[in-house]
Amino acid sequence: MKDFKAFLDTIAEPEKKERMNEILVKIKEKFPQLKEEVKWNQPMFTDHGTFIIAFSIAKGHIAVAPEAKVIKQFEKEIKKAGYSLTQQLFRIKWNDKVDYDLLFKIIAFNIEDKKDFTKFWRTPED
Repeated sequence: MKDFKAFLDTIAEPEKKERMNEILVKIKEKFPQLKEEVKWNQPMFTDHGTFIIAFSIAKGHIAVAPEAKVIKQFEKEIKKAGYSLTQQLFRIKWNDKVDYDLLFKIIAFNIEDKKDFTKFWRTPED
């Protein structure tokens, strides 16, 4: 998790820092093959040079960004988990329970769906 340490050190509130760290650690434990990167001040995981998922933090939530195709694919499950969403991301409030089963399903979907993908981001045609 050394790649994420500098990002985590920017989080001033200890509870939020611990919560974000816990999410990143659990993902790395479940998917050890993913590469840790920080781009655009966001911790993200990539696989063979392609984007899988990224996170950003705000005052009231953690934003989870797996790309629009994935949001559309899992929209009902995201809403059922109680998370608000946009076309590109969903939000886990700081006091919400993290639905790791859903998070892991989203990551596994992206890994499988992009296994032969050669670009970093999907385009609307992808």
